[in-house]
Amino acid sequence: MKFPLGFYSFGKNIGIKDDSLDFAVIYSENRCKAAAVFTRNNFPGAPIYVGRDHIKDGYLQAIVINSKNSNVATGEQGIKNSYQICIELGKSLGIPAEDILPSSTGVIGVPLPIEKILNACSTAKSDLKPGNLEEVAEAIMTTDTRKKISYRTITNQAGEGVMFGIAKGAGMIEPNMATMLSYILCDYLPESSDLPGILKRVVDVTYNCVTIDSDTSTSDTVVLMCSGVLGTIPDDVFESHLKEIATDLSKMIARDGEGASKLIELTVSHGRDDMQVTKIGKSILNSPLVKTAIYGGDPNWGRFVMAIGKVFDEPIPYDSLEIQLGGISVKGADNSTKTKLAEYLKSNEEIHISVILNTGSFQKTFWSCDFTEGYIQENAYYTT
Repeated sequence: MKFPLGFYSFGKNIGIKDDSLDFAVIYSENRCKAAAVFTRNNFPGAPIYVGRDHIKDGYLQAIVINSKNSNVATGEQGIKNSYQICIELGKSLGIPAEDILPSSTGVIGVPLPIEKILNACSTAKSDLKPGNLEEVAEAIMTTDTRKKISYRTITNQAGEGVMFGIAKGAGMIEPNMATMLSYILCDYLPESSDLPGILKRVVDVTYNCVTIDSDTSTSDTVVLMCSGVLGTIPDDVFESHLKEIATDLSKMIARDGEGASKLIELTVSHGRDDMQVTKIGKSILNSPLVKTAIYGGDPNWGRFVMAIGKVFDEPIPYDSLEIQLGGISVKGADNSTKTKLAEYLKSNEEIHISVILNTGSFQKTFWSCDFTEGYIQENAYYTT
């Protein structure tokens, strides 16, 4: 595994909830150009307020994350705690608190065990190791069952650089301008230095196209940090690698949805525009009836028609509508076709759906997962 130059990190257990890793720090020896996008939920976590404040000047040098507690719905004290975490970590690392972005993920409405976190911040510098980002990917997990990591090597005259991304997320996921938690680091800068513009474009066609359960989290955050120690690369090359990594991570998140047994990839094509395609794509993937049919291998294609038809403000002519599962056309399926559809759904862990609207030329791909008994079990007893 390769890491971008000059980045150090660690993950450790500080006893927030259990004995798994629950605290992490990412640090760059160089101050980085940075951009971030955050949840649009009207009740964002305390770290979101602080993160928005600290990213305003477009620079960061460190990220601090705790899991098992989201520091959401904790009032003014929660915000004060997030600022204090940055101050204490800044002292340890010898950098301004304003160059640190905090993140928290986990249970909502419970005060942070702030003393445990501040103690961990005070000794953070001695815990740092070169690279080591796979440890951070583990420390940020909550109901995730696996680490989510994707990276690319990039070579130019200055040498071989790395763009490295990690993410967490398995439930309470329908991003809007952000995603669960994701951090992407690079030792190159795009030639334009337009990190906010590039990040937003990539997020809109990757993380914002993931939905597990239609619930927009209070803590969603994506951060992009670039040290530029190897110079610059063309914007299109930088954006292409970023999109590949974000797509990888988006699919990993969808595949690891709470209780999931199948990844669903839906492409809605020949639509009028982004608004129409997104409304219909999300309506299909957020339908419990569609998601349970895919889990059970039930070739009930009428549920797809229902999910498209309930987008009341985007009426689609039925006669020109096309729906395919695994390349098999489903409208008006006879018994033989239904048997083939059932076999496809039951025998594959990655389900491909194509919906052709024939209202224009716009196309977009979305990712989700099926609904299983495991989703109910996971969420019925999450805080216990």
